[in-house]
Amino acid sequence: MDNAQISAVFDELADLLEFKGENPFRIRAYRNGARAILDLDESVAAILADKDRKLADLPGIGKTLAEKSQVLLESGSLPQLDALREEIPVSVLEMVRVPGLGAKKAAALHRELRIENLQQLGDACRQGKVKGLKGFGAKTQQMILEGLEIAQAANERLRWVNADEIVQRLLRHMKSCLGLERLEPAGSYRRGRETVGDVDLLAVATDRAAAMDHLESFPSRTETILRGDTKISIRVGNAFQVDMRIVEASQFGAALQYFTGSKEHNVKLRSLAKQRGMKINEYGLFRDGSEEPIAGETEESIYAALDLPCFPPEIREARFEFQWAEDGPLPELITLPQILGDLHMHTTETDGQATIREMADAAVERGLQYIAITDHSQRVAMAGGLDPDRLRAQWKLIEQIRPEYEGRLQILKGIECDILEDGRMDLPDDCLAEGDWIIASIHYGQKQPREQITDRILGALAHPSVNIIAHPTGRLINRRPPYDVDMEAVIQAAADHGKMLELNANPARLDLNEVHLAAARRAGVPIVISTDAHSIDGLDVMQYGVLQGRRGGLAANDVANTRPWDDFKASYLSPQTS
Repeated sequence: MDNAQISAVFDELADLLEFKGENPFRIRAYRNGARAILDLDESVAAILADKDRKLADLPGIGKTLAEKSQVLLESGSLPQLDALREEIPVSVLEMVRVPGLGAKKAAALHRELRIENLQQLGDACRQGKVKGLKGFGAKTQQMILEGLEIAQAANERLRWVNADEIVQRLLRHMKSCLGLERLEPAGSYRRGRETVGDVDLLAVATDRAAAMDHLESFPSRTETILRGDTKISIRVGNAFQVDMRIVEASQFGAALQYFTGSKEHNVKLRSLAKQRGMKINEYGLFRDGSEEPIAGETEESIYAALDLPCFPPEIREARFEFQWAEDGPLPELITLPQILGDLHMHTTETDGQATIREMADAAVERGLQYIAITDHSQRVAMAGGLDPDRLRAQWKLIEQIRPEYEGRLQILKGIECDILEDGRMDLPDDCLAEGDWIIASIHYGQKQPREQITDRILGALAHPSVNIIAHPTGRLINRRPPYDVDMEAVIQAAADHGKMLELNANPARLDLNEVHLAAARRAGVPIVISTDAHSIDGLDVMQYGVLQGRRGGLAANDVANTRPWDDFKASYLSPQTS
């Protein structure tokens, strides 16, 4: 089992224990351990196999979870979880997502009415069965009915790009609010997480009531969930929640820090404050026993008072940022203007919407120095993939076009070549050898066993003509999970063969994830952030890849396509490349 699978087991175990009403400290330990394992940039198996290391010594894991991890690796299952699954159908946990229901009431519904899913819950409410139970009543029954649609929609967090659309509309709407002095988004949105469950807004306003009224006038608001003196919560669309807190200007930095950092980041910060005889909360940083804040107006003042740098929001996850701060200055995380090339895009020759010239012109407009034209290979027949003859004809056309862009843009002859189900490359070796930039990727056979998929990718990395593996885990966020692949082995093979791995900037992919990016960085494997654009507008998704790269801790020197053309060519391309 890989880290993600082990983490999922502990998360499910925590859910089932919470449903049963077990010890909350025990439940929290499983949740903390699940996250700690998911955030590791090396496999649990490798750590347990190392006689000089103990998994239990790592933060958030401990002896019990280390022992259970060993059992999972040896047997592939956990008796405790198997027993709970027999006792509680996993589908009943959907009920906990109904607003206001909670684990205890959901457990009572399962126990008294044998309800096992949201459909049965809705039927029971419509038939009037729920209101007759002790502790429920007609009001609760109606609340459940109203919340069912929300619960079903809330099963899927919004991709960051979709949350960003809502946030930008909110900010434009609030801009015209008189008396609103400052407004900033916080939470997982500000950290750039690939999916967002809700949005936190922090505001400073001379007229709090007016600011809340203005938020309530947002055209997409469907409901006001609550409204108090300093906080208002609204629902946008079917399920997305927006919370706005209004704070004093002197507290704004403390609140922004508090509501931006992950729970684990903030726990670490509180611990560091305690060691210094201080306490920290959303109102400021205080010396123990004093109500006079040491800092609070800005985030910088909060971190500086604790002898820490002001961490970029994207890395406030308690993964590596505190260790970086101990080791020296933080690396300067990559920014969009540092990207000088885009090395994965498609044209009208396969499933793209623009010609080579149109993509090249758009790249020049965006200030790029080089691009690679990488249409699909023949296996992707539904996209009109290229066979050797068509590919060579396209490459000849690129050679003819190149002089038109001399001094402005370098155009590489490339291909996105499928790794076939049997491990062979989709095009002959002699054909691939003629290209400048060969991407290898998997589109078919994604449900093959872990060892088989891993071997396919390892074989491609060993191929002399292959430069890079595209979207290495094949996931589509909220739509398709990653295929079962040993990413530790893939990263090691890329390092061994001097090859690269792609961070696909398409917001539906963002593949690699931030944990794999951190592991690749540690192994010295160059990352290429590419758009996989199928249109001119598709080139603009590069910003989402950069955001994901920042979450993985990437600096410009970790990303190959931040290099100027001459440097990139000398470092990463074969001498024959034009």
